[in-house]
Amino acid sequence: MPDMTTLHLGQEPPLAGDEVAALLGSLDRLRGYLLWKCGGLDADGIRATLGPSTLTLGGLLKHAAVVEAITLAWKLHGRRPFAPFGDADWDDADWHVRVEDDDTPEALERLFVESVAQGQALVDEAIAADGLDFTADVHDDEGRHPDLRRLLHDLIEEYGRHVGHADLIRESVDGLVGEDPAPGTFPGIYNV
Repeated sequence: MPDMTTLHLGQEPPLAGDEVAALLGSLDRLRGYLLWKCGGLDADGIRATLGPSTLTLGGLLKHAAVVEAITLAWKLHGRRPFAPFGDADWDDADWHVRVEDDDTPEALERLFVESVAQGQALVDEAIAADGLDFTADVHDDEGRHPDLRRLLHDLIEEYGRHVGHADLIRESVDGLVGEDPAPGTFPGIYNV
């Protein structure tokens, strides 16, 4: 686990920031939206499904935590996904979206926030080394490597899709709708 990291999840990106601030601000806002839409529920709420889908809000939190580890540890730096995902059963195709019997809402929220903190520390490391031009370890079939900029865009796209899923599932659970939480309830500032 990295040293104390302050996360500003859910806050507006800067109106006129540089490219780094704009990308990270957009990513953190979506991270915060996912946490808001998936958080504060009981055990039944994190396990609720909508229609024929088996996707749950707890599963979305777990999946997003895994995506942070895969994208920022493995793809970006060529490192084993950070704990607790380094020892995951990667042969089980659904483990990362399944809410187990012993998964509590609080534990899944903590897993997500801690994974975001670890992921952000890896982003900060790459930015310190070479900015958004930092060359990722992963490569395509032709041997081309994406840069950090591309991986951040990929994360923003991933979170955008899943925030939409969370919007629909959460509305079906307790009627929570909207783009912005009530004043004073969010954005979330976390010291991890």
